[in-house]
Amino acid sequence: MATKVQLAQRPEADELLGRSPLAALVGMLLDQQIPMEWAFSGPYTISQRLDSDALDADEIAAYDPERFAALLAEKPAVHRYPGSMAKRVQQLCQYLVDHYDGDAEKVWKGVDSGKELYKRLNALPGFGKQKAQIFLALLGKQYGVRPDGWREAAGVYGEDGSHRSVADITGPESLAQVRAFKQEMKAAAKASK
Repeated sequence: MATKVQLAQRPEADELLGRSPLAALVGMLLDQQIPMEWAFSGPYTISQRLDSDALDADEIAAYDPERFAALLAEKPAVHRYPGSMAKRVQQLCQYLVDHYDGDAEKVWKGVDSGKELYKRLNALPGFGKQKAQIFLALLGKQYGVRPDGWREAAGVYGEDGSHRSVADITGPESLAQVRAFKQEMKAAAKASK
């Protein structure tokens, strides 16, 4: 069953994110050094360039690396750093093929605890502690994946009513609130130096 999300702020991209666990993971992977909506539109752009209505981990992992990098670099580029991100997307897909039969949903399906889910997400290529916690919060808050202790495992990103990350974006208003929070954090970090 598809989930209604508004992470990319583009209906066709959000529709793919709502029905494709791999698209959601790839969007999270791309979410660095570019605006969140650009990152979460990336999976849709990739699927269109692969001439598909979905993403397939096996196909992406097996794709010629130079051709895949060129695919992400086409204008408009999928990411500010299309070459390095193409490599990361392929590494993520290869990991999913090797550990989860290419099925991204198996990363969280049937997991009993937030701690175990965090451990699985943190093991994904390109996912560190913060990205794993944010994605765990996104799964819990918007995709209904709520194993015992998921909020605790997601740390501050799991807090109810917060506006700290993509996990809290449900439309244009909450996107603006998350942006404002991130700007406040940057300003506070800059002031403390």
